[in-house]
Amino acid sequence: MGPLPIYTVRLTGLCRTYADGLDPRDTYPGVHHITLARSPGWWEKTHMTMATVEQMKAMVAWLDNGKSNTWRPVKPAEGSLHFEFESIEVPAHEEIEWDGENEVVERPAPNFSGPEVSLSTVMVPIHTRHGCYDNRGRLARATHLPQRQFHEGMFRRGSSMKWNDVLEIV
Repeated sequence: MGPLPIYTVRLTGLCRTYADGLDPRDTYPGVHHITLARSPGWWEKTHMTMATVEQMKAMVAWLDNGKSNTWRPVKPAEGSLHFEFESIEVPAHEEIEWDGENEVVERPAPNFSGPEVSLSTVMVPIHTRHGCYDNRGRLARATHLPQRQFHEGMFRRGSSMKWNDVLEIV
């Protein structure tokens, strides 16, 4: 695949969450790949790479694991992305307001420390068959729940939110 430069960025209005598809390659009990979902008021630091079209195709082919069209690259149509140079605290689980249908973070976000990255230039692989994991109507944020803890303590196969309910794409 070749070298991929990696940058620290801040997601705003989006969170990293688990795809409902389970990938048993190379590990037991399996890997839950990370994907994105809408999350009003949320912010978190993560990493982004700048891949060529061929590198993105190679990543999607690896994620597909021989089952074509399981994953596909899409452009998010919501949220924002900024380079981030400061240390920021993500909202605590207790700071997420839940009304039984929607989750919203009411705490004000810290100021941005870097320039915005246009979402029109970003591609994100999403799982096309299962969407993201549905934790009884709530999102299982990767920031709050490490992968092993998620798999052993929460994951129930077949409990997924559909993409049109969790992420608008172009």
